[in-house]
Amino acid sequence: MTPARDSGTGPNVLLGTRIRERRMAQDRRQSDVARAVGISPAYLNLIEHNRRPVSAELLEKLAAELQITPEELSEGREEVRIAALREAAAHPVVGDSPPELEQLAEFLARYPGWSELLIAQSRRAASLERQLVDMSDRMTQDPYLLTTMHEVLSAVTSVRSTAAILVEDGEVAPEWRDRFHANLHQDSQRLSVTAQSLVAYLDSFEAEGTAASPQEEVEAWLADGADPAIQLSSDAARQMAAGIGQRLARDRQMLPDQALLDGLRADRDVVALAARLDLPVDLVMRRIVDLQPEGFAGTGLLVCDASGMLTLRRAAKGFALPRPGDSCALWPLFQALAAPQVALAHHVVTTEGRAFATISHSSRRQPLGLHGPWLTEVTMLMIPLDGPAPDDALPVGPACRICPRSDCVARREPSILVPQGPRTGL
Repeated sequence: MTPARDSGTGPNVLLGTRIRERRMAQDRRQSDVARAVGISPAYLNLIEHNRRPVSAELLEKLAAELQITPEELSEGREEVRIAALREAAAHPVVGDSPPELEQLAEFLARYPGWSELLIAQSRRAASLERQLVDMSDRMTQDPYLLTTMHEVLSAVTSVRSTAAILVEDGEVAPEWRDRFHANLHQDSQRLSVTAQSLVAYLDSFEAEGTAASPQEEVEAWLADGADPAIQLSSDAARQMAAGIGQRLARDRQMLPDQALLDGLRADRDVVALAARLDLPVDLVMRRIVDLQPEGFAGTGLLVCDASGMLTLRRAAKGFALPRPGDSCALWPLFQALAAPQVALAHHVVTTEGRAFATISHSSRRQPLGLHGPWLTEVTMLMIPLDGPAPDDALPVGPACRICPRSDCVARREPSILVPQGPRTGL
């Protein structure tokens, strides 16, 4: 039996990355592979991010499921290392002199040790960035954390004020001094208990795999194939999932799987296909993301309303989405708000250097009749592209607070990831 390997240190530091690359090359969902080998999707997610070791038995199961030998999976391939070096080079804060990408293979061959060190440092930096983003999100959005922080600050202020009175006001009557001492004792006890609770809560944070809101819970449910057998934890999530499930069922009835596959064989143009089938463009987009047909593997979908709030998020492969409520002002779907009933095509490139073709379509309806309000909905299809980004690709990010593009003209707040230069946006 193949000996157990640790994916966290030493020459095998990229075992999890190799598992992830192999799975994605086969266009397989994380949850499907996890169930096939008898582990949870959350545990496989940690393995793929090189944060859990892989036993010999589990390594053999994963290798068999991914149709590769354990030796090949554990030893890796040169193209995986080259891809990891390209990912490190794509980070926007590499400096003024861009790395010589055409010499990556030579660099890897001549300096394998330095290559492994660079890859490991890049992965470590990416992991720390994810943790920083998660902590920042919780600091700004977690109601319990905000309340606890307010209690700590309130107790500190009270202790400081009482101590200042005792120190600065000279002689204090004995009965008032006793009262101040009692208040000081009570406030310090309150501060101690609240601070301990805050520390315990911070220690409970998990860097990955935790749904913090009903929308994130529903997004994870969609990523797992919208399986009705999966139990959602909150009432809000179950209600949202029920509505989405009903819409998916209606979409499948209006455009069955085989009709979509037959249509795509004749016409890959989504807008032209919708016109030929006499169906709404956004319906065809939703069905493509739901079915993931050949040529559209890894495709994602974003839907927003007239306020710009994202009402549905199905992440494309390689397109990192921020926490709910955040977005990038340069995403093409927001431009489509000004062009109802027109499909807009754009290329975009993420901060990691991944390129996507996008199709955005805005539709309007008036459910309350002639005198009712217009309701606008924009749907954006995101199709992953192989190879370098096209010359006309628009640089986009996840959200300003976690985007390292310091020279973005649309920036509205500083990034927590890199120092910012002079503000050039609005």
